[in-house]
Amino acid sequence: MTSYILRRLFMLVPVLFGVSIFIFLMMRVVPGDVAQTILGTDATPESLETLRNEFGLNDSYIKQYMNWMGGVLTGDFGESMRNGRDVFPEILSRFTLTFELTILAAIISWLISIPLGLLAAVKRNSATDITVRTISLLGVSIPNFAFATVLILILALFFNYSPPIGYVGLFEDPMKNLEIMLIPALVLGTTMAAAVMRMTRSTVLEVLRQDFIRTIRAKGAKERVTILNHALRNALIPILTIIGMQIGTLLGGAVIIEQIFSLPGLGQYVLTGITQRDLTVVQGSVLFISFVFVMVNLIVDILYAYLDPRINYK
Repeated sequence: MTSYILRRLFMLVPVLFGVSIFIFLMMRVVPGDVAQTILGTDATPESLETLRNEFGLNDSYIKQYMNWMGGVLTGDFGESMRNGRDVFPEILSRFTLTFELTILAAIISWLISIPLGLLAAVKRNSATDITVRTISLLGVSIPNFAFATVLILILALFFNYSPPIGYVGLFEDPMKNLEIMLIPALVLGTTMAAAVMRMTRSTVLEVLRQDFIRTIRAKGAKERVTILNHALRNALIPILTIIGMQIGTLLGGAVIIEQIFSLPGLGQYVLTGITQRDLTVVQGSVLFISFVFVMVNLIVDILYAYLDPRINYK
């Protein structure tokens, strides 16, 4: 297992290298002048040239890339072209919010999806199963931004609710933080739950048809033990795969939800950087998000071996 983890960490280098080249080139082939975007249409040619020289935009792409990567390798992601703030500390502070939102959404998703998916599999073709499948289909079909908008409207009309303005850190005021984060996490969690619910139902049904489940039942094991200890555990690998993908995606920033609820998360930071053509912000954020996504996949792979002893990484 140790050698496998080391190999995966080593493979992280070419993956991030490829991502860095891709995002660097993408930000430069997009039409438009970065200096003109920052200074506006009233900028003089002299001020535009001064800004281009300040940020090295007149240098060759190779030199610009080497300067940027040289800083990244030493932990310096550069400064924002808009406000001059260091990019890396800004990414970390916003990632804290995104991480909390992701964990809350994931917990809500698991509490909803796994029990309901398991129940639907056990009671196949019953009214319960049909209800769960209908709910999951609606959850997959409705975009989270539409659900968020409708939920806010319902809460505002019937409970006089309005989304809190601003953000308070978890350790500053836990109750205020929970008040701010609960509704966005509920929106993301319920939309995440739909896909996990469907996967749980289908994989548990597949496991229940296998011979070892019949053997366990023939030995007189209680149905609860058969379902929870044997069927569910053997069905967890594909469920864990989709959960890992969802978490990895959300850790990159739930852009639309963060915009709707005015949360200063990583997704909103990247979106602002893109709209303002802030090259260092977008490059650093995408590289960091890629690192997080790869690490989440590595953790999921390690959990595979824990859940299924037959999996042996050499």
